[in-house]
Amino acid sequence: MLLNRLSQDVSDHERKNLYLLLAIGLLYTLGIFLSNIFVNIFLWKQSEDIQVVAFYNLFIAISQTLIYILFGKWAKKIDRILILRAGITLISIFFISVLAFGENAAHYNLLLGSLLGAGYGFFWLAFNVLTFEVTEPYTRDFFNSTLGMLQSFSGMVGPITAGFIITVLTGYTGYLTIFFISFILFILAVVCSFFIERREIEGTYALRVALKERQENVNWKRLLNAHFFQGTREGVFLFLVGLLVYMGTQSEMTVGIYNFIYAATSLLAYQVVARVVRPSNRIKFITFGAISLYLAIFWLLISNLSYEFFIFGAIVGIAFPLFFAPYMSISYDVIGKANQAREYRIEYIILREIFLNLGRGTSLLLFLLGLLFMDQSMWIQYGIVIFGVGYLIVNIYLAKIVKDSPES
Repeated sequence: MLLNRLSQDVSDHERKNLYLLLAIGLLYTLGIFLSNIFVNIFLWKQSEDIQVVAFYNLFIAISQTLIYILFGKWAKKIDRILILRAGITLISIFFISVLAFGENAAHYNLLLGSLLGAGYGFFWLAFNVLTFEVTEPYTRDFFNSTLGMLQSFSGMVGPITAGFIITVLTGYTGYLTIFFISFILFILAVVCSFFIERREIEGTYALRVALKERQENVNWKRLLNAHFFQGTREGVFLFLVGLLVYMGTQSEMTVGIYNFIYAATSLLAYQVVARVVRPSNRIKFITFGAISLYLAIFWLLISNLSYEFFIFGAIVGIAFPLFFAPYMSISYDVIGKANQAREYRIEYIILREIFLNLGRGTSLLLFLLGLLFMDQSMWIQYGIVIFGVGYLIVNIYLAKIVKDSPES
C-alpha cells in the first residue's frame, strides 16, 4: 500500500505528522477541485472577454503576494492552525460570493480575484510551513509524490462529482450543494490540523534574513529565480489552457473529461515517481519533464477536436509529476541548508512564494499588455509559446543547484 512505502526507520511520530498533513492536503484540494473548476469559464461565458479572466487571475496573484508580505509575520506569532483556518474561511466566502453575484460575477472579477488570492495566501503560508516542519530530506520525495497523487485523485473525483450534482440538482441548488460539501471538507482539514504536533518558533520575524541570504548563497538565489520563472509559466497557463479547451469545443463536459484524463495520468505518473525518484536522479526527471511539457505546447496549438485536447491532457499529466515532485524536494532541501534555516524557515518559505507569485503576476501583466497590440487569437498562440519556456529556465537553475550540491 501507498502508506507503507516509507522506510521502516521513520518513527511513528514522524509517520503520524506526515499522514495528517497529507490528509489536510487531500481534503483541501478535493474541496477546491469540487467547486473551483468552473470559475474561469463562468467569467468567460458572462463577458466573452479574455481580459476579464486575465485580470481576475492577476488579482489572485497580487493578493496572494500581498498576504505573504503583510501577514507573513503571523506565522511566527500566531498558531499556524489559525492562519490555515483564515485561508479556508476566505476561500469559502469567495465561493459564496460567486454564487451571490450570479450573472453579474464578471463585473466583480477584481474583487473575486483578490478574495481568492487572500485565501490561497493564508492557506499556503500555513501549509508550506507545516510541510517544512514535518518532513525531512529522507521523507520529502515520499511526501511530495504522495501529495501529488492525492491531488490527482482530487482532480479526478472533484469535477465528475460536481458535474453529476449540477446535472441532478438543477439551477442554483446544485451549486449550493457543491459549496456546502466543499465547506465540510475544509472544516475536516482544519480538524486534522489540530492533531499535528508543531514545533515551537522562536525569534522575531525578519524577512531581510532571507533577502540577505540571496546575496550570500548562490543556490538560494538560483532557487528564487527558478520559482520566479515557474510563476511566469503558471500565471498564464493556469487559466488559459482550460479556457482554450472550452473555447475550442464549447463544452463543459469536454473540459471535465480533459481534467479527468489529466488527473488520472498524473496519478499514475506520481506513483512511478514515488518509487523511482531519488536525490541522485532528480535532475534527470526534472529535465525530461520540462522538455516534454514544452514540446506538448505545440500539440495544443494545433488541437481543435476533443480527442486532441485529451491527448494533450494525458501528455501533460504524465510529464508534470516528473518535473514537479523532485523540484519541490530540491526546493525544501535548499531552504534546509540555508543560513539559520531552523530559526528563519518561515521567512525563506515566504520569500520563495513571493518570487513565485511575482512571476505569475509578471506573465499576466505581459499577457494583458500583448492583448492591446495584437489580435487576441494570434497573441494567445504567441503567448503560449513564449510563457511556456518558464519550466525550461527552471530546469537550468535546478541543474546548477544539483551540480554544486550532488547530495541534493
